[in-house]
Amino acid sequence: MVKLSVIMPFFNVQTYAPDALRSLRANAREDFEFILVDDCSTDGTREILERAARDLPGAVHIRREESGVSAARNTGLNAARGEFITFLDGDDWVSPGYFEQLVANIEALGCDFLRTDHVRCTGTERTVHRVPYGPRDTVVDPRAVILPYERSTPVDYPYSWAGVYHRRLLDGGLLHFPENLRTAEDRPWIWRLHREAESFAVSGLLGIFYRRGVASSLTQIGDMRQLDFIPAFDQVIADTSLDRDADLYLPKAVRTYCAIITHHLSEISKFEPAVARALRTMSAAALQRMPQRVLDDALDTMDVERATLLRRLRRRPGTVKEVAAA
Repeated sequence: MVKLSVIMPFFNVQTYAPDALRSLRANAREDFEFILVDDCSTDGTREILERAARDLPGAVHIRREESGVSAARNTGLNAARGEFITFLDGDDWVSPGYFEQLVANIEALGCDFLRTDHVRCTGTERTVHRVPYGPRDTVVDPRAVILPYERSTPVDYPYSWAGVYHRRLLDGGLLHFPENLRTAEDRPWIWRLHREAESFAVSGLLGIFYRRGVASSLTQIGDMRQLDFIPAFDQVIADTSLDRDADLYLPKAVRTYCAIITHHLSEISKFEPAVARALRTMSAAALQRMPQRVLDDALDTMDVERATLLRRLRRRPGTVKEVAAA
């Protein structure tokens, strides 16, 4: 039986893929499989993965005909045979023995999913980013850590690759990603996990390295794909509205949505002019769609600068026609 399936989408990362694949080799085990999904790469990534399929123990190579990171991960999920599932992006890497320890930790705890800290790598700079939850190696109800609404919590740490997931979540329909989203696809994904899974823990294990500043990464591209955070959080709001504790969790979802709107507006200069216009118009429309009483309460608790910006934006007409014109 396969113990662990590692799902890896690759898109035009020929410069970084060799590092990722070397780290897999340093983690190979007879009962581990590495599902390498080529997401329609047009550089030398395809040839690198074809060689890995021949030489890397446990490698499974899949080439997709249509691109999209969510669909690529879902393709890997559909092929996965492991008792446990994890993810790794094609431009990141892990330390030797990391996956073995990851599996040992979740087996020891017996929870549905386990989250880990990670090392963020920007050029030669290394910084540790921790799951925003204090207790380590303690199993709790994942719903119990969604709040408080005014602080960062595990739902604000959406990185799918910073953790490991029991197969029962896959079989229960909780691990697939929304394919309509090109970015921010992990936001509704992590909220769903915390609302619907039964047990969760955070491990002090540190061994995954997340590379920032990669030119081909969607986080670095200032086009319309960056605005998918809006439909992503629309989905978070819609799904949370149906939860049995909607009154409890909606303030957190709305406040987080507002914070991310203001974050993108603070970086509006990185966007092309048409995208910047669409950001303002779509954000105004999003504010008008939110539960208004919950939004009022959220704005009352935010700092004056952000609250004033959002109130002004809220009064701006946001029409479908404006969005289309942008």
